[in-house]
Amino acid sequence: MDIGDLRSEYTQRGLSENDLHADPIEQFRRWFEEAVAAGIREPNAMTLATATPDGRPSARMVLLKGFDSRGFMFYSNYESRKGRQLVENPWAALILFWVDLERQIRIEGRTERATIAESDAYFATRPLESQLGAWASAQSQVLPDRATLERRVEELRREYDGQEVPRPPFWGGFRVVPDSIEFWQGRPSRLHDRLRYHRQDQTIWSVERLSP
Repeated sequence: MDIGDLRSEYTQRGLSENDLHADPIEQFRRWFEEAVAAGIREPNAMTLATATPDGRPSARMVLLKGFDSRGFMFYSNYESRKGRQLVENPWAALILFWVDLERQIRIEGRTERATIAESDAYFATRPLESQLGAWASAQSQVLPDRATLERRVEELRREYDGQEVPRPPFWGGFRVVPDSIEFWQGRPSRLHDRLRYHRQDQTIWSVERLSP
């Protein structure tokens, strides 16, 4: 098989300036709701790209856990690789790609930590196993074997038996505060529609069309 021969033609629809809401967060909400309605598996899965201060990038999949006019929220161990990089270099990029809808959204901006109240509130909604896992995992650190991790989970299970599991102080939310949001719609012959919102100030956004 020649990987170079793998290709798909995008033919479902187009995206014009007249289709867009003036507010990119509202436009995001509309597309996200359409992805949910279409039965996209894990529509909130997104690539998070970060970089070291000297520009060395890294990327991984995370889950979008909330969005509003302030930005886009995800949660993580603050001492993980991404957590450390976001302290050293707060700029980040997100990508959501819904292949069945031939759509992609790119979000870029600075990050900030969620408030303690926001992180506590979300942690309280997590399943018990996820709460214990947050405590057990020294995320991104070298682990000698799987058994070590599983033993730590069982120790924590006994420690918090019958109790509410508190949020670890090293775990919480990050918010990406966007200054650029691009909506991409696949089109035939790779002549895709790309419309990008650019923040002018706290409430005003401009829209520009980009070459595919």
